[in-house]
Amino acid sequence: MQTIAVSKLRANLMKVLKAIEHGESLDITSRGKIIAKLLPPDYSREKARNKLKEIGKRAVIHDVISSIDVE
Repeated sequence: MQTIAVSKLRANLMKVLKAIEHGESLDITSRGKIIAKLLPPDYSREKARNKLKEIGKRAVIHDVISSIDVE
């Protein structure tokens, strides 16, 4: 993980945001001390929902509550 000072972050905000968008993570420092972290968004929950929607379009749902001995 790279570090960047607050002053450099202000001066290069758009460039830094593009790097974050492409998967980089940064520690933000003030006077040499880490005060924050910038991380790319985690879309895993959204991806899982979209995958379930895709599966739901093709899936056939049967009775999952009744015992398998009961017809």
